[in-house]
Amino acid sequence: MHTLVFVYGSLRRDQSNHHWMKGAIFRGACRLPGFAIYDLGPYPAALRQVATETSVLGEVFAVEAETFRALDILEGLGEEYCREQVMTPYGEAWIYLYLQPLGQALRIPEGDWVRWRDRAPAPSGHCR
Repeated sequence: MHTLVFVYGSLRRDQSNHHWMKGAIFRGACRLPGFAIYDLGPYPAALRQVATETSVLGEVFAVEAETFRALDILEGLGEEYCREQVMTPYGEAWIYLYLQPLGQALRIPEGDWVRWRDRAPAPSGHCR
C-alpha cells in the first residue's frame, strides 16, 4: 500500500535528500495554495497561511510504508515538523509543516525553494 507525500524542498527530484525517497513513484508536480515557504538555508520550512494568496510548489510521490517511516524520522516528526493531509490533483497527500520559530528566515515569494536557492549568489570564497 502506498501513501502520497507532497515534498517541496530537499526531497524533490535532483535535490540533496531525494535519496530518502527510495522506491517512490513520482505522481506529478503541483502548487498548494494557502501555504508559504521560508528559506532556512539547507532546507525550507512550509507553514499554512490564512487569508493570503501564497502557494508552495512541490512534487507528489507515492511511497511505501518503510519510506514513509524514514521520512518521519528525517523530518523530526513532532519536534521539528508535523504532518498534515492536503488535497492535491493526485489525491490526498501528507505535507510536512514546520513547528519551530522561523527567526530571521525569509519568505520565498514565488513558493519554489529550488528556483529560489538556485538564484541565490554563491559565496565568493574570499577572506579578508
